[in-house]
Amino acid sequence: MFPILSVIVLAPLAGAAAILLLSGLHIIGKENQAAPRAIALASTVISFLGSIWVAWEFYQYGGGGILFEEPLSWAGRGGQWLAGLGASYHLGVNGISASMVLLSGILGFVAVIASWNIKERMREYFTLVLVALCGVFGVFATLDLFFFFLFYEMASIPMYFLVGMWGSSRKDEQRTVTREYAAMKLLLYLQLGGAMILVGALGMYFGSSARSFDMTLLARENFPVELQRWLFPLLFLGFGIEAGFWPFHTWLPDGHSAAPTALSMLLAGVLLKMGGYGMVRVAMDLLPDGAAWWLGGGGTILSKVFIFCALINILYGALCAMHQKDIKYIIAYSSISHMGIVTLGFASRGVTGINGAVFQMFSHGVITALLFALAGLIYEKSHTRDITQHGGLAARMPILAVFFYLGGLATLGLPGMSGFVAEFLVFLGAFPMYKYVTLAAITGLVLTATYILRAGEKIFLGPLNTKYEAIGDVMGIEKVHLYTLTFFVILFGLFPTLLINLSNPAVTPLAQKLGGLLP
Repeated sequence: MFPILSVIVLAPLAGAAAILLLSGLHIIGKENQAAPRAIALASTVISFLGSIWVAWEFYQYGGGGILFEEPLSWAGRGGQWLAGLGASYHLGVNGISASMVLLSGILGFVAVIASWNIKERMREYFTLVLVALCGVFGVFATLDLFFFFLFYEMASIPMYFLVGMWGSSRKDEQRTVTREYAAMKLLLYLQLGGAMILVGALGMYFGSSARSFDMTLLARENFPVELQRWLFPLLFLGFGIEAGFWPFHTWLPDGHSAAPTALSMLLAGVLLKMGGYGMVRVAMDLLPDGAAWWLGGGGTILSKVFIFCALINILYGALCAMHQKDIKYIIAYSSISHMGIVTLGFASRGVTGINGAVFQMFSHGVITALLFALAGLIYEKSHTRDITQHGGLAARMPILAVFFYLGGLATLGLPGMSGFVAEFLVFLGAFPMYKYVTLAAITGLVLTATYILRAGEKIFLGPLNTKYEAIGDVMGIEKVHLYTLTFFVILFGLFPTLLINLSNPAVTPLAQKLGGLLP
């Protein structure tokens, strides 16, 4: 079988290597802007098209289990790298993985388009972006925890350099956030989460009879319940830190405020989803008894701590977004709120809620990438992210205004948009188990409408600020990523079964293991 997953994962890495090699041979000079762009675009287009193929084949298959499995037998030695440690290069996807691979393919492509105007150290910039994308694809495609951790680090570490070197600093009347501070804070939090994940993975490794990192073998292990209760919170919280889990969320607003536009799209679009994916695919799937206890099944206050943290994420993130003036901070706190909805869906432990959480990860990734792309264009044209300094821009930027309101209405859950389907499924699945928590969480939708409509009013409505009489609308290549992201927001809003039927075959057996509600 054609190794499509290896092509998807390694195409960005090959692109990064090509840029470095051609630069080292002086074929690509410092002033050559076209070549690095073209190589990065070609690499991400290959991964994008491959991800569509994987998702379509999985959708047509309609069954559960693992597809496109690659134990590297086509490269000799059966793919058994580091065999003495029980580690191997082993790729394969289920329905949840395929959804995230598709999301990464979309956002990798549009991130390169959004980076088209990068001019400073372009070769190094695109090299780091492509290495990070290889790590992201690898996290979603690997079936080995050892390589999962390697890909996790490959995705995380380039973010430090990208924020620290190409980011921007922010100063207001309250505090100053330099790009160096934001980069260091981002890396430290991600490494804290990574350390917890590593401890949890080693706990499963030494607790398994096979002494293996292979996730397909670990899923069949009957770990002692007490061991699961110790390991599950380590893994769930470790991944939660990367998903913006309260109270370890503070890296997220500062990181987004300092990051360049394309990196903000990747941070919110796929890096947060690596955390959410790890929660469900590693922590919950491999430690189902521990998950059932810690996600409300233990009958104690302690066993409900993650559920209450999810509620805090939803409400706290929305309340903070309401009080921000910086458009990127508004979107960042919105991400914290919406990732709380993901956690609530997982905590429901039922088919409907978990399907909703997976849908929310995909939907939020696309919607938030769209909003950050718009925020970047607004800043590029007006030279400020302070929404109180704008006003009336719809008169000069009608196309951008339309896209902003489409993205805003999608994030507040307008029917016909992907955000509505995701949130509806999560609340529908969570209500039978956590009635009062769900009702409280639904109030977050009202808060979401408040901060989104407030931002739209401050930026686009009212009289035109005279400073922006000569400002122009989006043009040319600036429209490509806006149209692409909006297309997927509407596509999966109108035809949600395209995504639900992708994840459901993997979610149903997981819900059975967790003792959750079935359809």
